[in-house]
Amino acid sequence: MSPHDIAIELPHLTLAARRWGEPGLPPLLAVHGWLDNAASFDALAPLLATRFEVTAIDLPGHGRSAHRPPGAWYHYVEYLADLQAVAAALGWTRFSLLGHSLGGAVASIFAAAQPDRVERLLLVESLGPLTAAPELALEQLRRGLSQRADFAAKSLRVFPDSATAVRARMLANDLGEAAAAALVERGLAAVPGGWSWSSDARLTLASPLRYTEAQIQNILRGIAAPTCVVLADPATSYLPTAMMQARADCVVDIEVRRLSGNHHLHMEHAQAVAALFHAFCDRADGPTDR
Repeated sequence: MSPHDIAIELPHLTLAARRWGEPGLPPLLAVHGWLDNAASFDALAPLLATRFEVTAIDLPGHGRSAHRPPGAWYHYVEYLADLQAVAAALGWTRFSLLGHSLGGAVASIFAAAQPDRVERLLLVESLGPLTAAPELALEQLRRGLSQRADFAAKSLRVFPDSATAVRARMLANDLGEAAAAALVERGLAAVPGGWSWSSDARLTLASPLRYTEAQIQNILRGIAAPTCVVLADPATSYLPTAMMQARADCVVDIEVRRLSGNHHLHMEHAQAVAALFHAFCDRADGPTDR
């Protein structure tokens, strides 16, 4: 199933998005990971589009979406307001969420903050954001402010051609060539001397503020939507098994499944991920023809 690209006009900026599925199917908003883009869902979305109308956005500062204005930053809480604005622009009062990594963190916190709006929550390699111990709060604050002060000196790598960018992405994210090429095609822009990432360089700056693990667990208890989490086996280093189990224990209606693979399961093993999500939805909704 071929997607079509759309633009979503928000009050504060314009988002680029990619859509699969027939109008009238239940809406599913797909939210990609840090420094990825909507092409992250090119393999998975068509497999879910028999059940949902899938809209995958480029988050602000990513892919083909607008960057935040000068003086603004990218603390992930701001993405919650972006999701709220997307739903308003599309006329959705209730919808499902699909998120990977950062996108899954945003989706899970949104589902907790606005439980009446989220029908289903489908997550890949995510359940809440990265956290920090309370005693590290001052260090995190200092690092974030210091990096912002030095931002003018920061620049993104320039590649001589797209093939070099694809190889770099393969190495950085342990991706196969096809998956890396999909992200690169949507995430490159022409610059003097070659090609560079279209993403906003401010995305690479450290956040000055992070929640504690106790705060995230309390927030996750607000999720009311039936939730399916698909995690990599072996566990990703920053998503340790004990931590993810403790978070899952906070969600009333949740299934956690593991698949052999790496952090980008939805790109490298889309058929297996889709099968898990369809089985989960079948149990929640009753049998549907696909």
